[in-house]
Amino acid sequence: MAEVILRSISKSFGGQKALDDVSLTVPHGSLVVLLGPTGVGKTTTLRLVAGLEHPDSGDILIGGRSVRGLTPAQRDVAMVFQQYSLYPHLTVRQNLEFPLKSPLLKTPREEMERKVQDVAEVLRIAHKLDNKATALSGGEMQRVSIGRALVRRPAIYLMDEPLSSLDAKLRAELRVELKRIQAQSGATLLYVTHDQVEAMTMATHVGVLDHGRIAQFGSPRDVYENPVSIYAASRLGEPRINLLPADIFAGAPAGARTIGLRPEHIVQGEGEESSVVRVERLGDQTRLHLSFKQHDLVTVTDPHTSLRPGDAVKVRPQDAYYFDADGARLV
Repeated sequence: MAEVILRSISKSFGGQKALDDVSLTVPHGSLVVLLGPTGVGKTTTLRLVAGLEHPDSGDILIGGRSVRGLTPAQRDVAMVFQQYSLYPHLTVRQNLEFPLKSPLLKTPREEMERKVQDVAEVLRIAHKLDNKATALSGGEMQRVSIGRALVRRPAIYLMDEPLSSLDAKLRAELRVELKRIQAQSGATLLYVTHDQVEAMTMATHVGVLDHGRIAQFGSPRDVYENPVSIYAASRLGEPRINLLPADIFAGAPAGARTIGLRPEHIVQGEGEESSVVRVERLGDQTRLHLSFKQHDLVTVTDPHTSLRPGDAVKVRPQDAYYFDADGARLV
C-alpha cells in the first residue's frame, strides 16, 4: 500500500471548473472519505487518481512517484464503481480471478486460487464461488465487485459510492465489513460518498469538498467538533446542525451572523421557553422538534420523555458555534 499525494490539482470540463487547486494527502494505510453533495468534484478526484482523467495542472504522486502520463494499469490502482460492473456470464470465481489474469500481474494459478479463496472468505461469499453472477442478490454482487479490487492488492483502492445502490440494511452491514477489511489488511483506501454516516463510521480522515475545493480535512471527530465553516458543519451530524440568527440568544460575539447548535448542545429545562412541535421516537433516541422564536430547532432528549406536541420546554445553548457573514467560523 502507498501514500497518495495530490499537489495543486485543477481540472475543468467545457469551461466548468471541477477541481480548483486541490492539495490532499492520503496517508499510507488510511481510509480517506471525500464527502459532499453531487457536483463538488468527488468522482473527478477519483478518476484523476485512477488515470481515467488527466489534470489541467498539478501533479499526483502514488508511493512517492509522479503518475502523470501513466495509464491506469501502470498506476497500480483498483477502482470499485457505484454499479456492480461484473461479467454476468461468468461465475463468482471467474469474476474474482479476472483481474489476476492481467499480463502485468502474471499471477501463477496456485496463487490465484489462494487469493480468490481468501478474499471470498473475508467477504463471506465463499459458498457462492461457483454461482453465476446473475444468480446473486444485490448485496452479494457488490461484495464480488469489491472482491475484484481486493484480490489485486494494489497501491490504493478507489471506491466511488459503492454502497449507494443497496438497501439500508445491506449498506450498514457492508460499512462494517469494509472498515474491518481495511483495518485488517492495512489497505490505503480513497472513498467517495455523499452519506455522512459512512464518513463518520468508516473514515480515518474526511475531506469535505465544496465546489471543487477542500473546505476541511481531518478526522471525522475533528470535523464534527471543530468545523471551520457553516458548510463543513452541515456536512456531518444527524440530525443536522441547527443554524439560527446569532442574536436569537444573548451573548453572541462581535461579527457573528449565525449561531450553530448541534442537537446535543441544547440544554433543556433552563433558559428561554420554546414549544414542542413534534416528538420523534427512534428507539434509542428521541428527537424533539421545537419552535423557538418562530425558528425550527431540533434537539435530542430522554428516549422515555413524556413531552408531547404543544408542551412548553425551556432551552439554552451550550458550546455553540458562531459564524460570520461569509459562513466562516469565529473562534
